[in-house]
Amino acid sequence: MGSRSVRLGDIAHARCGDKGGSANVGVIAFTPAGFELLRARLTAAVVESFFKPLGVGAVLRYELPNLGALNFVLPGILAGGGSRSLRIDAQGKGLGQALLEMTLEIPDGEAARWCATAVSAVQKAIELPAPEHG
Repeated sequence: MGSRSVRLGDIAHARCGDKGGSANVGVIAFTPAGFELLRARLTAAVVESFFKPLGVGAVLRYELPNLGALNFVLPGILAGGGSRSLRIDAQGKGLGQALLEMTLEIPDGEAARWCATAVSAVQKAIELPAPEHG
């Protein structure tokens, strides 16, 4: 059985915020199967390694299974935050988008499990009702 690289943004979307020099990134799976994959593969250590070049401290991960989400606290990543940092993104608004570009190695069997349901969930999410004419 082989494996394949999957872009995190194909499994989930993200929201982020800041508190002083730290930030948090919420990663919300498109599907329950996607959440189980993230729960198993997207660890605090993986996220910490991804953001290490930005000087992140020890990353904390919180699970929100009722939302199908993981929340990561990234201590020190904003180098002082909005009023002190010289970073272009001092509030960390781009951190979620950056994380969505991360790839995860997953077994082929797991990819097939979430792929069809993720495509279906996205298609349902973008279906818009016909406009009412009145």
